[in-house]
Parts: sequence; C-alpha cells; structure tokens
Amino acid sequence: MRSISLSAVLRIRNYAKVANGSDIVSAAPNVSLQKARSWDEGVSSKFSTTPIKDIFKDKKVVIFGLPGAYTGVCSSKHVPTYKDNIDKFKAKGIDSVVCVAINDPYTINAWAEKLQAKDAIEFYGDFDGSFHKSLELVTDLSGALLGKRSERWSAYVVDGKIMALNIEEAPSDVKVSGADTILGQI
Repeated sequence: MRSISLSAVLRIRNYAKVANGSDIVSAAPNVSLQKARSWDEGVSSKFSTTPIKDIFKDKKVVIFGLPGAYTGVCSSKHVPTYKDNIDKFKAKGIDSVVCVAINDPYTINAWAEKLQAKDAIEFYGDFDGSFHKSLELVTDLSGALLGKRSERWSAYVVDGKIMALNIEEAPSDVKVSGADTILGQI
C-alpha cells in the first residue's frame, strides 16, 4: 500500500498573488472584513465591515490566516503561538496582530473567546472569502470536508506593504507561519 501525504490528496500549493514588497491594500481593493463579534453586536453596528485599508494604513501589522475556527491545528498550535508572544510583538512596535479566516464573524468571535485570545489578537471573518481570493491564498480542503478555505500563512505588513510573507506547504503545518518565524522577520 502506497502512502500519500495530505497535501498531495488536497493538491496543496504554496504561492500567492502577493509577495514581499507587494501592497496588500492594492491587491485587495474594495475588500472589507468583519471584526469578530456577537450577533447582537453585529445588529447594533448594522453589520458593519472594516475596509482592508483601515487595518493597515499607517500601521505595523502582523497578520496570519488559517483554514478555520475550531479546527485542530489552528486551535492547538497556530493561534497560541501568537497569543503567547503578544508582548514580544508589542515590544517590536507592532500596532496589531490580526487573525483572519474564511468564516463568519460570529463563529470567529466564539472561537476567539474560547481560546481566550480576543484581548491579544484582533480576529476578523473573511465572510465571503474575497480577501483571500484577492491575494490568491485560497485552497480547496474539500478532501477534509472543509470546502474552500484560507491557506495557512503569515505576513509582516508596514503601511500596507508586505515586508515578509510565509505560506505553509500543507494546511496541517505550522512550520513557517507561526509567531516565532515572523518575530524573527520584524
């Protein structure tokens, strides 16, 4: 019996439309994300969205994307590396650490609260996948019954310009997209 890797089954790729030096705002023009929130907060804000430019303009941001809320590696390995290192990011002058996934903001909110990470990390839902599609950071995880999802990635962005971009070879990996790697790139 031949062994086949998960990445081969899922036909994983690790390239994107954006690269070091790219302007993330220009790559995703007119795209907005939904900040993690409860349903009642959504109603009271009239289901407001946050334009990408507002997340990055005049700021130093570390952003990381992952396949989805409540998934194993995302919950046990990826988010905790950022939560546990938030003081190191702040000491390096990072204005915000952002987590984004192709999920609705209500699921992301409940998950962030469960992880007790909402005070350290800003969580956003890419509710229709438009942000990840614009960056070409979408992968098809239908083989794992997840459908279209975000690649697992991280970036250091200064005033919209990508200074460092890391994309995992497989969605189960946290080899280059974790906090330790990006801390070394700042």
